[in-house]
Amino acid sequence: MLIAADLFEHPQSWPFAAVFAADLAPWEWVPRIAKALKTVSFELLERKIPAGLHLSGDVCIHSSVKLPAYGSITGPAYIGAGSDVRPGVFIRGNVITGANCVLGNSCEFKNCLLLDGVQVPHFSYVGDSILGNRVHLGAGVICSNLRLDQSEVPVQLPDGSRCGSGLRKLGALVADEAELGCNVVLNPGSVLGRRALVMPAMSFCGYLGPNTIASYKQHIQTYSRMD
Repeated sequence: MLIAADLFEHPQSWPFAAVFAADLAPWEWVPRIAKALKTVSFELLERKIPAGLHLSGDVCIHSSVKLPAYGSITGPAYIGAGSDVRPGVFIRGNVITGANCVLGNSCEFKNCLLLDGVQVPHFSYVGDSILGNRVHLGAGVICSNLRLDQSEVPVQLPDGSRCGSGLRKLGALVADEAELGCNVVLNPGSVLGRRALVMPAMSFCGYLGPNTIASYKQHIQTYSRMD
């Protein structure tokens, strides 16, 4: 069986360790995001918001967070210390970030958990997913969270077997220090081990073990121009 401690270390920066127990299956953390946000005292961390940044609902933003001139944040959401929220961000509720995260240009976040030092800089979608400490997503990475038949999302385990997640929507579970190249698509229920790496422009599904690289060779043909 796979447990959350196999993929993630609890960040020292966040107050949610009691909600996200290390011995749970990692996909069980996803529906607990909303529960964790109910423990936040939102009124304690109010701050001045740029005029073009639209906020609604309960949003907790640390005073050290860098905010953009425009974007949209719908609560409940918790954005940890030292994070950088960039122009055009779209946060759709039930989002928690740890410290020193990047929520990038034209990126969309929904029901997701970002641990410390996560970087999602450009044009990505992160839904119903968990990104571990110091995970980096290249430009255009998509964490797909819904099967085409809209049925329950299964999860592949390290031994190759599969089990049900109990979730109709489940994106990616990306362990600490994993890297994703530009334009990677992670199919629903994908699991990446610690320091795993998926090469650019791949569609990945299933389980990728720790310290492992996923790639494929593409044969490129060239022709002389006829004009």
